[in-house]
Amino acid sequence: MLIQCTKKLLDELKIKPEAPIEENPLFSWHANLLMLGRKKTLVLVNDKNRYTIVLFGLKAKEWKNIDTYIKQAIREVFLAEGIKEEIVEQFVSAADNVVFTKTKDRTSVARMNKSCENVYYFDDIIDPQSTIQKSLSLRLSDFLVGDGKNDYFHPNEALYKDLEEWTDGFVFRIQAAQIKVTLELGNKKVWRRLTVPTSISFYAFHDVLQAAFGWQNSHLHDFLIYPPNTVSNVVVSRHRNSPILKLVCAKEALEYERDIPMKMENEVKLSEHLSSRMQYNYDFGDNWIHTIEVEKVLENHELNRPVCLGGEGNTPPEDVGGEPGYKLFLQTIQDKKHPDHDYMKKWAESHGYEKFDIEKTNQRLKWI
Repeated sequence: MLIQCTKKLLDELKIKPEAPIEENPLFSWHANLLMLGRKKTLVLVNDKNRYTIVLFGLKAKEWKNIDTYIKQAIREVFLAEGIKEEIVEQFVSAADNVVFTKTKDRTSVARMNKSCENVYYFDDIIDPQSTIQKSLSLRLSDFLVGDGKNDYFHPNEALYKDLEEWTDGFVFRIQAAQIKVTLELGNKKVWRRLTVPTSISFYAFHDVLQAAFGWQNSHLHDFLIYPPNTVSNVVVSRHRNSPILKLVCAKEALEYERDIPMKMENEVKLSEHLSSRMQYNYDFGDNWIHTIEVEKVLENHELNRPVCLGGEGNTPPEDVGGEPGYKLFLQTIQDKKHPDHDYMKKWAESHGYEKFDIEKTNQRLKWI
């Protein structure tokens, strides 16, 4: 395996770079050293597909055995992607001998630098207790990148394709959940049925729900977790069916005392609560409540991304004013003689109001 290092990284490693060698781009990485706070951070970007792996807070003893830590990071992050264990071990074994050289060319360095910029952008999901940043690496590698030819791709999807070609077979064997999510709107039916990898965090699950319902991610949100065999519908007594956990999206929320235990949503995986009933609350002003029900768990699933299987009903436009405002909105757009009819239709389009379209929904899910 070839690790092509910036001068800053070579100085930190205290090694003399070896002469450039030819290597399969799938086993070649460009690497840089960043300082996040006072923590030394290693960023690896694959030459073939631009997949990014981050090691955070490296100490002196870890720098001395950095080749071992790099291989372990690749192993853990690929397994977190849901890639078959035997393929991961095959990849790590094929990359057994680690060679450190200088960076190759300006294009590769520019692409690596872009990934480093994204590390700073997503630094809020860094796990300070972990050297190998699995969640951050997954997030960075799911971020759209350009190829310089007005085309864009996701590095993680490029990696899957590369591994399939390399091994001549499917690369996944993961657990997924079939989930029905219902937006509570009285007598109106608005729901989506999804398959979602259970290994994702609730941070990522939020993005899935935003894409599934066509929300615009313009407001705060949280998740409420209820005990098994209870319901989370707002019409049910809170005393009889109190939530056991609240997952929040902002650290500031943790500063307020609550009767319900709270955690950051990026610290909890969907797999931890498959037997629970769940509720997703979006926009604390309009108060859109989504009931989440796990219908069944799928073992040995061969797709590691969410898919919409079906649905019904239109999602209200953002900032419409909750259920009362939505009711008034519907009355206005359904009455062509209403003085605000034309204005309201244009306003709704600008706020994301559209008919449910399963193809559009799956396109959004593919590109989140």
